[in-house]
Amino acid sequence: MISRLLHPTFLAAVALWISVLPLPAADGLRYKTVRNIDYREGENLSEKARERCRLDIYYPENVKDYATVVWFHGGGLTEGSRAVPEKLKEKGIAVVAAGYRLSPDVSSPTYVEDAAAALAWVFQNIEKYGGASSRIFVSGHSAGGYLTLMLGLDKHYLAAHGIDANSIAGLIPFSGQAITHFTVRKERGISEKQPVVDGMAPLYHARGDAPPLLLITGDRDLELLGRYEENAYLWRMMKIAGHKTTELQELKGLNHGAMADPAFDLVLPFIQEHTKTPVAP
Repeated sequence: MISRLLHPTFLAAVALWISVLPLPAADGLRYKTVRNIDYREGENLSEKARERCRLDIYYPENVKDYATVVWFHGGGLTEGSRAVPEKLKEKGIAVVAAGYRLSPDVSSPTYVEDAAAALAWVFQNIEKYGGASSRIFVSGHSAGGYLTLMLGLDKHYLAAHGIDANSIAGLIPFSGQAITHFTVRKERGISEKQPVVDGMAPLYHARGDAPPLLLITGDRDLELLGRYEENAYLWRMMKIAGHKTTELQELKGLNHGAMADPAFDLVLPFIQEHTKTPVAP
């Protein structure tokens, strides 16, 4: 799909479209949150691993085989904490908010490995909570979008846990970096304005057999350091690689931070399209 310039009025129309779909009403659904689940285990875990490598699960208790969004927070891989996005609550899906260790306490690729361990835990455990392991989506904003792309495109991170990255139902990065992340570059003494595409860049791993991919960015003239263009290049390279389900959406008039809130309006239609899973308006 060609990149679209999405205005708030268009997003409102999307929300209206969702509301008239033949979906079950949110009334009657019961939600539960289980907090502070350790997704890394072992006696040799560092203090930071014990502190940061935890996740929270928010899920509907009286729905079976629901879809799940694994959400990674932003913060440049140097700050931020896990939280369940309010706009994904009470939608008939589960949300898993996962933390991960940060630079400079750790360096690349530890934060990606933590994210992979969290996602692997969800694959291995979500059915115990009533969800379907075949309906797991990965999403996040900024650094969380970068982690989303790395997990979905570079297959070796999940393979370390015996999981095929192609088992992910869909990838929904919000303004994620497609080139090597600027914090990874900083750790190597490279300027944030010096573009690098290597093994730590989602672009490097563009492939035609990846999970469905929805790339969402803010306005190209308001985004950080060419973030729209990075995603546009990834969109093009995925198409060239033969990927059939890569979409690119540009939220016109919104900067890097402001784009996150309306971007959530695109998540539920994407989930419904790629799983036929009912979600609540």
